[in-house]
Amino acid sequence: MKLPVDGGQNHRRYFPFKQWKHWQEVAALLVGYDFVAACVSYFLALLLRFDMDFAQIPARYLDTCLYSILPYALCSVVVFWLLHLYGSIWRFASFVELAQILLANGITMVVQVGWTILFFGVKMPISYYVWGALFQLGFTVSIRFSYRILTLGRKRFKKNAVQCEPIMLVGAGSAGQMILRDTHQGGGDETDAGASRVVCIIDDDPNTWGRFIEGVPVAGGRDTIPANVVKYGIRKIFIAIPSASVSDKKEILDICMETGCKVKQLPGIYQLLQQNVTVGSMRDVSMEDLLGRPPIRVDLDNVFRFLRGKTILVTGGGGSIGSELCRQIAGHQPGKLIIFDVYENNAYALQLELLEKYPELDLVVLIGSVRDSRKLRALFSEYRPDVVYHAAAHKHVPLMEDSPCEAVKNNAIGTYKTAYAAMLYGCERFVLISTDKAVNPTNVMGASKRLCEMIIQSFDAEIKAGRAANLPQLFTHDSAADHDLPDFADAFRQAHTEYVAVRFGNVLGSNGSVVPIFKEQIEKGGPVKVTHPDIIRYFMTIPEAVSLVLLAGTYADGGEIFVLDLGSPVKIDTLARNLIRLSGYKPDVDIKIEYTGLRPGEKLYEEMLMKEEGLRKTDNNLIFISRPIQFETERFFRQLRTLMDAAYENVDGEEIRRLLMEAVSTYHPADRPS
Repeated sequence: MKLPVDGGQNHRRYFPFKQWKHWQEVAALLVGYDFVAACVSYFLALLLRFDMDFAQIPARYLDTCLYSILPYALCSVVVFWLLHLYGSIWRFASFVELAQILLANGITMVVQVGWTILFFGVKMPISYYVWGALFQLGFTVSIRFSYRILTLGRKRFKKNAVQCEPIMLVGAGSAGQMILRDTHQGGGDETDAGASRVVCIIDDDPNTWGRFIEGVPVAGGRDTIPANVVKYGIRKIFIAIPSASVSDKKEILDICMETGCKVKQLPGIYQLLQQNVTVGSMRDVSMEDLLGRPPIRVDLDNVFRFLRGKTILVTGGGGSIGSELCRQIAGHQPGKLIIFDVYENNAYALQLELLEKYPELDLVVLIGSVRDSRKLRALFSEYRPDVVYHAAAHKHVPLMEDSPCEAVKNNAIGTYKTAYAAMLYGCERFVLISTDKAVNPTNVMGASKRLCEMIIQSFDAEIKAGRAANLPQLFTHDSAADHDLPDFADAFRQAHTEYVAVRFGNVLGSNGSVVPIFKEQIEKGGPVKVTHPDIIRYFMTIPEAVSLVLLAGTYADGGEIFVLDLGSPVKIDTLARNLIRLSGYKPDVDIKIEYTGLRPGEKLYEEMLMKEEGLRKTDNNLIFISRPIQFETERFFRQLRTLMDAAYENVDGEEIRRLLMEAVSTYHPADRPS
């Protein structure tokens, strides 16, 4: 046969056996092996029955064995094939494969008994059937599991031949056993120093202490972690207890981090349910794991049903909270999503991200400031948003202490202008992103955010009372033309916007959060700068914050301030030390901690409620609604106009603080350093 001239590319069609994969070649060899093993097994059983003396075997037994053995061997191969014994990956063989082999040999034994009795009319000795089945089982198991045994032995030999990094495994349950098995199979974490191996296991069940799992000792409970770290020279600790309570996990993490070892853990129970627990699924411990409370779980199905098909505006959409709001909203079929931000770089990056992930999303990205009332009017007039999430704000406490006029302009007046445009153009819901620093504020930023809360409460009260027309137009430009807008009077009569605020604490990983600042300082080798050893803060994650914001938009009746139960506050000093330990260093040894003193306007602690406020529950046990503090709205609006005029005249900071104290009765400025 003449092959085509193609460089040999098509020769495989003429020689199909060349296309066999490696596993198919192994399967073919196993077929031949099993055929021979079946023949040998029962012939050996017959010899054994007669003391290995071939001459003593009766002719009828010998003839039956010889004539039945080939058909039986062929039948065995067919049974093995049907039970997938030729398609398994034997280097991963486990109890499942062993059970399949036992089943296959049980079936073939029955076939052998039936074959000799029904077709040959000879009942062979019982020992013939028993020993024949046992020989065949031994041959079948040995060839298949020998590969796995040799593979594991070779890997263990290699690990023993190099300097291994010892690992402590916390958790002797199902997840821990999967991690242990994965390391034994060579899935251990590889480092520059060589392979890693588990040398001891920690579990709180006393029944496991002093016993072994795959040759590894269970050394004791969580209290013995420090001692066993020293005893076994541990460098890494793997925590594999996905079903443990949050408090137990935090206690174990605290103990582990005190040892100075690198700590990794399973993300959650999902991997265990999916049988997907490997060393590769371990992750570094994050600050979220050290909050000391379970993550806030919010059912957002109703929220996304409410938002579906609506036009959603997110001001400050390029920021930490704003961008996460946009991500979650974008994935749940809004009619239109509008991102409004003054900083173009973040907005552009978010635009590219969302359009790549959701190509069908109707996305509008606009650059502009909430301080520009004419830009806001144009935006609301063209797009008529149904829901507004107002995240635009100046948030850095020290910067606002130095630029109090900007805090008033952007935070307070910017909120007022956005809220006014929302009312004028028929928005359904307006959700303000507030902060715990608005409670009994001691700094300009907190006072300006309390002003924002008072603004949305005033808007809600005036609209519900049918006095929307009494809301002053606080503009810094000639507003005479604004009153000529068509249907301006009708907009006041038909005003129905519901205004709410969402108040939460510090957001881990957000812009300006202490966590990224501390991480950057650690990367530079320190020192890590903490303002005060006793300063405490409430913390939450970005997803938790966004969940609360979204939920507030559906709970709203108008005028509420939603508050999240954040559990116990965290000492910033403790947080800094934990971050240092998580980075593999020792606080005050490898990385120094430096106390710099409280910054202007900074409090030792934050509060979520003022004394005058009460709480009522929502459907979610971790989300509460504060009862709004009553104040005279007309007087407040006059004070707000005075503040706006002073801010745009750029008066000195002390005058702004004095005016803020008049408008916000709970504002008491902290002593400023001289």
